[in-house]
Amino acid sequence: MPETIYDIAIIGSGPAGYTAAIRAGQYGLKTALIEKDDVLGGTCLHVGCIPTKALLFNAEIWDHLKDAKEFGIDGVDSRKLNWGAVQERKSKIVAKHTKGLDFLMKKNKVEVVRGYGKLTGPAKDGIFVIDVKARDGDGKTTQVRTKNVILSTGSEARMIPGLEPDSQILTNIEILDIGQIPKSLVIVGAGAVGVEFASIFRSFDTKVTILEMLPRLVPVEDEDVSKELTRVYRKRGIEFFTGAKVEKVEKSKAGITVTFSVDGKQQKIEAEKILIAIGRKPRTENVGLEKTRIQPERGFIKTNEWMQTAEPGVYAIGDIVLGTPQLAHAGAMEGLVAVSKIAGKEAKPIDIQKIPNATYCHPEIGSVGLTEAKAKEKGHTVKVGKFPFTANSRASIVGEHDGFIKIVSDAEYGEILGVHIIGPQATELIAEAVAAMELEATVEDLMWTIHAHPTLAEAMLDASNSVYGMAINA
Repeated sequence: MPETIYDIAIIGSGPAGYTAAIRAGQYGLKTALIEKDDVLGGTCLHVGCIPTKALLFNAEIWDHLKDAKEFGIDGVDSRKLNWGAVQERKSKIVAKHTKGLDFLMKKNKVEVVRGYGKLTGPAKDGIFVIDVKARDGDGKTTQVRTKNVILSTGSEARMIPGLEPDSQILTNIEILDIGQIPKSLVIVGAGAVGVEFASIFRSFDTKVTILEMLPRLVPVEDEDVSKELTRVYRKRGIEFFTGAKVEKVEKSKAGITVTFSVDGKQQKIEAEKILIAIGRKPRTENVGLEKTRIQPERGFIKTNEWMQTAEPGVYAIGDIVLGTPQLAHAGAMEGLVAVSKIAGKEAKPIDIQKIPNATYCHPEIGSVGLTEAKAKEKGHTVKVGKFPFTANSRASIVGEHDGFIKIVSDAEYGEILGVHIIGPQATELIAEAVAAMELEATVEDLMWTIHAHPTLAEAMLDASNSVYGMAINA
């Protein structure tokens, strides 16, 4: 039999990799998807986005039950949390979507190759050879031959030097499988992962303390969003220290003792467990980069706008790409861009300013584009509109008044430079702002866009009008 030569071989089956594989199949390209784990979906599906958001939804329902009487529901004072059932529901959701990916690979004629994929060097006569080491431990290596390679190997949690994950020192992986809710939890890092887990466990009455090295919570967000989250978290009883440097983590009778300093003053805190949420590092070691022209920078791979690397025929997408946010939706779109380029189809490079951020803490955060400070830094004459959810009727109906929508615009032409939302359904509402920016809409375009009533989305209409001091409901 003739040896199979694929049009594309993709190493890694997270959202970037599986999206690329599906699109390649839709284009009729002969595609191999190489995956080191037993299941497809990567970090996002199994130990990231999906299970975390499932727990956040449980936490939201639990919080609503606390206010049941206000909603006219009696008899729930004796409510009891079944943590095992919560975990089981989370696992069912993950299993359902894992099966869905298996189905999609078959539907799109993508061949899944199980094992650890590694580049062996540049293409010879237009063909790359990828060594694939079997997972069964017998050391058997097969080879995949392909005309193009897409690296999509993802990322893993960064760890404080000297620490190793265990039952008390947790990363995003271990915390999703804990057998019971801890009475106390220290979280190092106030980015998306940190504030989401803080939100989950505070809802379930854990004493939560956040330690953040930078001056504010969610430091990549607009400063007004950070201030509002700080206010709400304080109200929710979440403790936090910003400008905090962790110096030592030790095991103790209580669980762990954390020594940290703020403004040079040393402090100690004890808790049952500690979650390390200080970012993610790219998985680019031991994938054969040294045998190519690719020279990683801090582990990240530099690409051009079409996701092409320095090695002709090799593309990189997802969390390993230098200069793009480590977000599942960004990686997925990068996969579409790369495959379109390989297939010779019409495509559009990614604009980093139009990639939305979504943080599913309570209250939720959704943002896109420039913060007010960044817009000013770039020399824009800025005009800002801000509308609070306290003045939105649907927010009153759902009982969630915290937060606002903030629009940052260019004063001269009304160009929308950034939109920042904190409040109910912020991660859904941000989609309108992304679409508006993608279509180069102005603030005035938003002002004349009819929004259904009563909806949370109406707050976007009022926010756009507030840019010119003309919000109807405030």
